[in-house]
Formats: sequence, C-alpha cells, structure tokens
Amino acid sequence: MGSTSAVAAAAVAFVGSHFLLSHPLRGRLVRAIGETGFQGIYSLVAFATLGWLIVAYRKAPLTAPLWPVGDGLWALATVVMLIASILLLGSLIRNPALPTGGRPSAFPETARGVYAITRHPMMWSFALWGLCHIAVFPVAKNIIVAVAIVVLALVGAALQDRKKEQLQPDLWPVWESKTSYLPFAAIAAGRARLGGFGLHALLGGLVVWLVATWAHMPLTGWAAGIWRWL
Repeated sequence: MGSTSAVAAAAVAFVGSHFLLSHPLRGRLVRAIGETGFQGIYSLVAFATLGWLIVAYRKAPLTAPLWPVGDGLWALATVVMLIASILLLGSLIRNPALPTGGRPSAFPETARGVYAITRHPMMWSFALWGLCHIAVFPVAKNIIVAVAIVVLALVGAALQDRKKEQLQPDLWPVWESKTSYLPFAAIAAGRARLGGFGLHALLGGLVVWLVATWAHMPLTGWAAGIWRWL
C-alpha cells in the first residue's frame, strides 16, 4: 500500500536530481565522462525518478479535497490551460532557450508572440499546468506532484537565465533586456508589445488544448476543459 510521503520522496528525488545534474554536477560529469556519457546518465536518472514518482502516485491513497471545486474554478482553469497550450506550442519555434547541439542560439530581433509575454513560455506553460491541476484536483498526492512541476519549471527557468548569462554573455543579457521572466512584465515596462502570434502558437495551442482536455475522460474518467459542459 502506498502513501503520500512516498509521493513526496519521489517528487523531491525527481526535482532535486534534475537541478543537481543540470547545474552544480554537470560540468564535472561532462569533463569526466564526456557530453554523451553525461546525457546517458541524465536520461537514466530522469526516467528512473519519474517512474518512481508515477508508481508512488498510483499507489498513494486518494485523500479528501482541501477545498470545494465548482464550475467557476473549472472554467478559470480551462481558460488558463488554453493560454498554457498557446505558450507551449509557441515556444517550439525560434526559442533561444532550447538546446542547439552546440550551435549558437538564434535570437529574434524583437520579442513577439509568446516571447513578448515571457522569455520562458515553455516553462510557464508547465507551471500553469501545475497550478490548474492543484486548483481543480486539490488532493494531497496531486498537489505534491503539481507543486514539483511548478518548482521544476519556474526555478529551472531562473537557473537557466543564470547559466545562459555565463555561456552567452554577449547575447543572452540583450535578450533579457527585450523580454521578461515574469509574464507580461516586459509589456508593462514597454520593452515588448503584445501581438505577432504565429499560427503554430494559436492554432496549434487550440488543437493541443482540445485534444489534451478530451483525453482526460478516457485516461482518468474525468471530463475536463469544454468537454465538461458538452
């Protein structure tokens, strides 16, 4: 029989190992075993800890919700998840934060589309996913997993900024000056303008949102998104 504490232990291992391998241990491991060897260890640890987290989650008991969840909260989460889907799909094109295989990152001339909102649209999409799932499914084991995703995304984004500043001192600070870590902060400060969303972000985000929320019913037995009311 599983327990909520097992979920917490697995979540700490998953998030903690990611931060350790991505930052303080990465350089030493790459020098010792090479980039390919490091990627192998990183992938192995990530899959192992994620598998542990999944198994622990499935075995943990379903506790009572911490607050009532009505249609209003579901409607808010549905809208926020659409925004998260747009951020995620928009982040797949012309994203300087994505790995380039050793090649120099390509930086847009101006921050447009999802990058006008935040320079870390992918990370914020994961964080919004976590917050929405906490809001509509406030049971202990789900809150633990969702908080782990939020911490991994937002702390990871901040640490990525620090790493990029060191690796690309002539380029990343310039990109930072055009964008913002916090959503809409660059727009509020006048450094970016809202607009310029590509179809990959808007249409792709809409499709992913519709498919992902529809999949809730066959995968979990719960209707989500607009399907909750259709």
